[in-house]
Amino acid sequence: MALFSTAPNSLCILRLSAIGDVCNTVAAVQAIQRAWPSTSITWITGKLEAQLICDLPSVEVIVFDKKLGFKAYTQLWKQLKGQRFDALLHMQYALRASIATLGIKAKYKLGFDAKRSQDFQTLFTNVKVPSPQEPHVLDGLLAFGHTLGIQDMAPSWQIPFSEKDAAWAQAQLAADKRNLVVVPAASKAYKNWTAEGYGEVIRHAQQRGFNVILAGSPAQIELDLASAVETQLSEPVNNLVGKSSIKQMLALLSAADLVIAPDTGPAHMANAVDTPVVGLYAHHNPARTGPYQYRDYVVSAYQEAIQAEHKQPIETLDWRTRVQDKQAMKRIQSSQVIAMFDQAVEDFRLLTH
Repeated sequence: MALFSTAPNSLCILRLSAIGDVCNTVAAVQAIQRAWPSTSITWITGKLEAQLICDLPSVEVIVFDKKLGFKAYTQLWKQLKGQRFDALLHMQYALRASIATLGIKAKYKLGFDAKRSQDFQTLFTNVKVPSPQEPHVLDGLLAFGHTLGIQDMAPSWQIPFSEKDAAWAQAQLAADKRNLVVVPAASKAYKNWTAEGYGEVIRHAQQRGFNVILAGSPAQIELDLASAVETQLSEPVNNLVGKSSIKQMLALLSAADLVIAPDTGPAHMANAVDTPVVGLYAHHNPARTGPYQYRDYVVSAYQEAIQAEHKQPIETLDWRTRVQDKQAMKRIQSSQVIAMFDQAVEDFRLLTH
């Protein structure tokens, strides 16, 4: 049953992290705004994530800096003192997020139902959002809008970036070639593919006339993998790993023709700016966590790895089961990624030669 028959005055969104999940949440929030443009929206999120969504149209963003420990909660509650929301959308089941709800006043506190919630989230909410049949994280977030009373929750994204960031991105691209952005690394090493594999795929892309750019954060694991990839190549690439802000990264992904990335935030950022992305997955089910609009272009070793680990049909496992084998990404063959690259080039008409 819908909670509201007319637009409420105010909603609070609680989604602290991570970048990929925040990108998915943007689609849910903007679908709500599309239906209820007059509703005031406040979004509580993490420090890095706030850099990405700080200028979302008609959204007040409040930063929750988890590095401050308990002080992060007291600062948040002080900022919200005197405010009462019509509904809180508690879209993150981590316990630290649930603790934050204790100081947020709202008539309705929506959270995931028993199927999707974890870490005792159901104890902190008074409305349980029914899980949809679709397993994807975004479908679970869109269900919050349906529970509020919105029928059209079709996802779309509008994450702004400045003209200055757009100009920076254009300066990194080749004007006379198609541009492939490769984000080699995630922040967790077990999610990363091999330098050798990336080398083979990049050489193939270069042979097909693509200009190749490496991108990523300044985390040491990302810098190291990018350097290792470069050692596999005879033709140079533009290595921007650690050299961009998150908004510059968004602008770069938006300007690119195609992206290749493992299970990491920029894969979802590319999805949000409508740039085709070939995702590389082995640990999480890409049907649940893949780039939403480009799930058909994921190269996945998940099924193979999960069956090797559990020795039972995947249908009998919990839909969230994660592969524990830290070597699982090595099951992905460069020939598979090259084939998917070629398929994307054809499907999105990126043909060069």
